[in-house]
Amino acid sequence: MHVFRVWAPSAHTVNVVLPDVESDGGRQEVLTAAGATRYPMQRRPDGWWVAEVATAGPGTRYAFSVDAGPGRPDPRSPRQPLGVHGPSEVFDTTTYAWTDHGWPGRRIDGAVFYELHIGTFTPAGTFAAAIEHLDHLVDLGVDVVEVMPVAAFDGVRGWGYDGVDLYAVHEPYGGPGGFQQFVDACHHAGLAVCLDVVYNHLGPSGNYLSEFGPYFSDQHETPWGAGVNLDDAGRAQVRRWICDNALRWFEEFHVDALRLDAVDRLLDESGRHLLAQLSDETSALALRLGRPLSLVAESALNDPRMVEPTIAGGLGMTAQWSDDFHHAVHAWVTGEKHGYYSDFGDVETVARTLTVVFHRSPDSLPAAQDWPGDDPVPPVDPDRHRGHQFLACLQNHDQIGNRATGDRVAAAPADPAGATPDLLGRAAAGAAMVLTSPFTPLLFMGEEWAASTPWQYFTDFDPELGALVRDGRRREFAEHGWDRAEVPDPQDPTTRDRSVLRWDELGEGDHARMLAWYRALIALRRAEPDLRDDDLAAISVTTGPDWLVIHRGGLDVLVNLGAQPAVLPASPDAQVLLAWSGGTAAEPVAGGLRVPPDSAAVVRRPA
Repeated sequence: MHVFRVWAPSAHTVNVVLPDVESDGGRQEVLTAAGATRYPMQRRPDGWWVAEVATAGPGTRYAFSVDAGPGRPDPRSPRQPLGVHGPSEVFDTTTYAWTDHGWPGRRIDGAVFYELHIGTFTPAGTFAAAIEHLDHLVDLGVDVVEVMPVAAFDGVRGWGYDGVDLYAVHEPYGGPGGFQQFVDACHHAGLAVCLDVVYNHLGPSGNYLSEFGPYFSDQHETPWGAGVNLDDAGRAQVRRWICDNALRWFEEFHVDALRLDAVDRLLDESGRHLLAQLSDETSALALRLGRPLSLVAESALNDPRMVEPTIAGGLGMTAQWSDDFHHAVHAWVTGEKHGYYSDFGDVETVARTLTVVFHRSPDSLPAAQDWPGDDPVPPVDPDRHRGHQFLACLQNHDQIGNRATGDRVAAAPADPAGATPDLLGRAAAGAAMVLTSPFTPLLFMGEEWAASTPWQYFTDFDPELGALVRDGRRREFAEHGWDRAEVPDPQDPTTRDRSVLRWDELGEGDHARMLAWYRALIALRRAEPDLRDDDLAAISVTTGPDWLVIHRGGLDVLVNLGAQPAVLPASPDAQVLLAWSGGTAAEPVAGGLRVPPDSAAVVRRPA
């Protein structure tokens, strides 16, 4: 026996449909077949409909028909075995035999994050295949595995940000059972798991929510159309749909943290923002479960109130991404200054983001124009904010994948003035700035060995929608000077295949050298209290034309991105702890330490 429930407040009738036929692969609507069995549902005063079906249980496939319409997947579908257009399936998450009973959880502030995409982390693109490489992450020194979205989306290949069944797990990855096994294996290896979730929009294919109720509202517009309904009629149940989803990942899948996509597009004028509600409910669940649970916000607002406690009027996030730090380091390392890098590129901007986090004024950002409230946004205050509340990275899925060809930093075009810098050395210097920063560092898969593979944008929509996506992407990049022919076709399966990591590279030449550098940097960060200190007031930076020295307690981080060796102001008696250029880096000379071009070193000042 199974009790089916669905919220459909304006419906006159709702039926549970148990189809007698199967989908042809997930894209054809077959749930209206004459052979399907229908069970009428009973309406409750709160707009929920309920039906008990004695013959249903785990493994039963079903759909809901609203007002005699076609059968649609459950808005809270626990599994979509035949794709997002096919029937839902009853799945009992409590039957999995967890082995992580001794897992205490872990705080994410200051932890080393590693962002990965299940579909391209390995050639197989499954949870089971990813488990085989967890030892690599442990050896690297990773603390938290951040998994890009796994909510069910249309097709087989995709980034995951077009998910439409947010309670289900993408079946080609291994489905909900496979994800439970992955989290369990991570905990067994000592790794926490952060799941990327998308609540600000749904994908364009397979989104049937509006047939059930007011999940979206024209009161707010977003880049994807009508905003998710957080403050209009019916909002209470829509907010519960989101919060219940988040709590489910924590409780039923043992996830340790959630990364919330583009929260600046969660437009909410209800009086109590959804993020504050979610923060308080997450804190209550953490107390009940007896382990820390964290929320990490991707925000384009540069608003430190994001990480302030709800009791003080903040939104209660554990941490937020710092795009300004990424942009500052990327633009200085690569020499790129077009598009959103136009406000960055000089060493002074890097120094500013290292000490005050944000470079741009919050009120000058486009996203701030849509954010509710008219109060001016305060700057980061070292007396109230800690460095570990901000995530810093040199590379991530957005900043690589949303380039025309998905090229990584070590392969990016640099210095349009005509010089030929050492891109590998510059990437190593960028890594040093991230991993010795006062922030919580994040790496993107393959970055640690300067992977030769790009990470490109790929999709698997139906041909008509796929053509629109392909043409729109090529048109967008053509407007920025790219040759349309150079922009990969997202629909072509080889675009995904090019993006799969090559694990056989790890022991080869420069790849092995970069991997050793990352391992050493992470080990040094873990060993040195000064590098774990997240007091923003305790960090200072000395800059020159093409170099900087980051002062971290008794340590100095020396970075020279000039075309020539430079003498940096540091004690000639300093002890070299790490040097990218080997024994020639940080050579004592009159006036300081001589550092080669496109290089970095970490030294300890004499007592």
